[in-house]
Amino acid sequence: MLIASYNPDEMGDILVTITAPDNGDQETTLNDGVAQITTAKDHELLGYNFLDASQILPELTGQNGQVFLDDDQVAKLNAKLMAAGFDQPLTADHTPKFVVGLVEEMTDHPKSDHLKVTKTRISADQTVQIVCGSPNVAEGIKVVVARPGAMMPDGKIIWPGALMGVESDGMLCGFRELRLKNAPDKKGLWIIPDDWQEVGEAVDFARADTFFPAK
Repeated sequence: MLIASYNPDEMGDILVTITAPDNGDQETTLNDGVAQITTAKDHELLGYNFLDASQILPELTGQNGQVFLDDDQVAKLNAKLMAAGFDQPLTADHTPKFVVGLVEEMTDHPKSDHLKVTKTRISADQTVQIVCGSPNVAEGIKVVVARPGAMMPDGKIIWPGALMGVESDGMLCGFRELRLKNAPDKKGLWIIPDDWQEVGEAVDFARADTFFPAK
């Protein structure tokens, strides 16, 4: 998994790359403009921060937020971190993180009076379990699914986990989480029209911004 973020207004010319969730104490090693972050206990790689990132990837100029790196860009980052003395390379991740899903089944959460446990299809051959508390979740609707590794507009990263003891592999997304242009500021999933996109396709957010008329 590879998540990358570039926010020059808040952090300066630093590209943040994340390869695993932070689960405790960390260690940071800085060498030649690259900071390696690992777990303190077993030195598992959590990611790298690349200082003066636009010198490595000039195309970062003008970007802000999550960055989707292609193979050539990852190769340039790996060359930089190897030159800095680090031996754990990054691997490009081409899996779409926001996809169209179909809620096929829904049951009550055994420990909650408002959460639902869904079986949501995210491709022709893959169905995942996702816990959802949205008031309009229902069987048979198409929704936006944030897969593990997705970065939400507010910077939150989606990881596999559990809600009140029930495993959840992603998140069903609503208007507020997605910050869709002109969308209503209310609780609830964005229910995708049946003819909008097919299950498993990467969500076309540019098209989605035209879905809601300007107020």
